Amino acid sequence: MILLELEATHVHYGAIHALKGVSISVEEGQIVTLVGANGAGKSTTLRAISGLLKPSAGAIRYRGNSIAGRPAHEIVKLGISHVPEGRIVFANLSVGDNLDLGAYLRRDRAGIAEDLKRIFRLFPRLEERRRQPSGTLSGGEQQMLAIGRALMARPKLLLMDEPSLGLAPLLVREIFAVIREIRGQGTTIVLVEQNARMALAVADRGYVLETGQVCLADRADALLANPSVQAAYLGGAA
Repeated sequence: MILLELEATHVHYGAIHALKGVSISVEEGQIVTLVGANGAGKSTTLRAISGLLKPSAGAIRYRGNSIAGRPAHEIVKLGISHVPEGRIVFANLSVGDNLDLGAYLRRDRAGIAEDLKRIFRLFPRLEERRRQPSGTLSGGEQQMLAIGRALMARPKLLLMDEPSLGLAPLLVREIFAVIREIRGQGTTIVLVEQNARMALAVADRGYVLETGQVCLADRADALLANPSVQAAYLGGAA
């Protein structure tokens, strides 16, 4: 079943034409990754899906229904959460308060408590630092918190923008292990990630973006083996 579909989607930042007819589809239960250089339109695609940007043309459908141009809070309510680039946390609030904010649209207290336990199983360090101000966490811990906060909305679709950016290699492997686990628990994921090799290794399908357009789409394993993808994004053959 197709959970998310973009069809000929265009996005402008003023006079800048950032997305030029992007079409992608994401099936339920998949990890789909967007690969491309900086400025290719990957983050813009996520922002358009989550309602932070309004498309100028084209369609964005979630479960077959149009969501293009809907307010971000309505899109969260539909079951889409966005982990933004840059580990944006509320620095003066505690870890626990940040996680509570992820569930701000929910009223099911028992379910919220259950999901909090799930987050602490995924990220035990967050439970250890539950009362600590979020601004005092390490970069890796802030990334864990950003992911945990998004999961507290109990999304069906999780958008992740550069989850490994600036992290040490050991933490990068930990984050990718968590991404696999989140998918294993039934959440569909659209992943934007600078580490294209790791992203394609964990994904089912990939789209290569260049200057706001999809130039290549295939199974992730086929893209990993594609010589032109290897040369442009993977540092040559493995």
